[in-house]
Amino acid sequence: MMNKIFLDNGMEAVEATYTNFPLEEYNSNPFIQALPPLIDKQSIIRKLMFPINFKEEEREMDSAYRLHMIHRLYNIFQPLPIHLDIWSMVFSLIYQGYIARNPFDKEYRKYINQSGKQIINRSYDINKRVNFRTTASSGILIGYSGMGKTTTINQILTNIPQIIVHKEYNGQHFNQIQVSHLTLQTPHNSSLKALTLQFFMKIDELLGTNTFKKHVSRNLSTDAMLPLLGQVAQNIGLGMLIIDEIQHLQNRGIQQMMNYFVTLINSFGVSVLFIGTPASYSIFQNEFRIARRVTGNGEIIWNNMKNDKEFRFFLESIWKYQWNRNFTLLSEEIIQATYEETQGVSDLIVKLFVNIQAMSITSGKEDITVNMIRKVAKEQFKLMRPMIDAIKSKNPYKIAQFEDLRTMDFPTDVLQKKENIAHFMMKTKKTDKKVTQTFNNEQKIDINQRKVKKNNNYADDDLRRLFQQANKSDTSVYQLLLENGFIDDMNSWKEG
Repeated sequence: MMNKIFLDNGMEAVEATYTNFPLEEYNSNPFIQALPPLIDKQSIIRKLMFPINFKEEEREMDSAYRLHMIHRLYNIFQPLPIHLDIWSMVFSLIYQGYIARNPFDKEYRKYINQSGKQIINRSYDINKRVNFRTTASSGILIGYSGMGKTTTINQILTNIPQIIVHKEYNGQHFNQIQVSHLTLQTPHNSSLKALTLQFFMKIDELLGTNTFKKHVSRNLSTDAMLPLLGQVAQNIGLGMLIIDEIQHLQNRGIQQMMNYFVTLINSFGVSVLFIGTPASYSIFQNEFRIARRVTGNGEIIWNNMKNDKEFRFFLESIWKYQWNRNFTLLSEEIIQATYEETQGVSDLIVKLFVNIQAMSITSGKEDITVNMIRKVAKEQFKLMRPMIDAIKSKNPYKIAQFEDLRTMDFPTDVLQKKENIAHFMMKTKKTDKKVTQTFNNEQKIDINQRKVKKNNNYADDDLRRLFQQANKSDTSVYQLLLENGFIDDMNSWKEG
């Protein structure tokens, strides 16, 4: 049991107690030994599970109270297999990152002193190779909005004390404050300076220090502030930096910010965890250095749940929390209707269940039906309907229209082709006849240049097969593209 203490600014911290690990590399390092011991899967599930208050007799209470009780469902946390993977990734990033940063290691202390002097003298070169072999790495958690990425990370981090106060280690004086993790939000304008300022302000808020006032000035460039940020991270024993909403990075800021994180990992030994929606795929696919570090260390792609055992388990786990007077059993029809209207997005499942109960209570019917599920979804998910329909269609082109829904299951080249067609269709405002003629002309040029044989047999997903089919029939290329789901019906766009 860790002893809680309070810093001068009122923030809660814990007094360091040291655990001996079976892993030799984890011992003799106070930063690691002060962290919680590693636990098995069953213990992880118990740590993560967050049930809500519920009593069957509450169903008999007045509807005015029950309409408030159903909102307890928004606080429920039901562990799933993917949560165990995320737990392992988070703990691995923090523990492994500290291996090379043992404050009692002579070589590490020598490196800290040398780099500290260079930073003070403003001679530190972030582009120069340093004599420090980091064990820090980066991890990626990418998933649909509403799957609970940030909530899961926060739930896991509640099991790791954020602020640890060291006083003595193995009989030696060790006066040190350790910050095991810190979360920052990606600025919408991709500003490195805004991210750096956010770091200093968060540290001051946590520890009651004045790093912001000490290190920040109008004339100080971002390149000059990065070494100062790294020095502060080393001084407080920062284990992991979490960068949330990474999809907010814009094209002009990606390269610079990724250089920033690579330096933070390589030169200062701080592990970095990126959290974002599928819109951030391209950031990591285009940045080899980050992708290389992530591969094998922590890369979790969290798509919507399929209509399988996992979805049913999740639905069953919340279904018992019913405040309508007549408890409704979970039937196969209800399961299928719930999946169709939510497509396995956990946030939508909970919201649908809450609103169904609200309708059940206010209408006086006091039970749940399939028609009620359809009606609630139609009324409450109006803004989400195009996205839900895109997921349901499994059509890569339709999904690609919503960057936050793209999955890694679809080949990048196919998505690119569809995005190019979408761009072409939206840019041109021509009649069907002119569009068809354009495609046919491009086909003829392609045939002349490549000398394609007429008897070529193309794969089903090859666009050239449609061109070939159009030549052998009276159907236009445009019509074939439309029928095969590569493009949308322009008339439906006009009607919308």
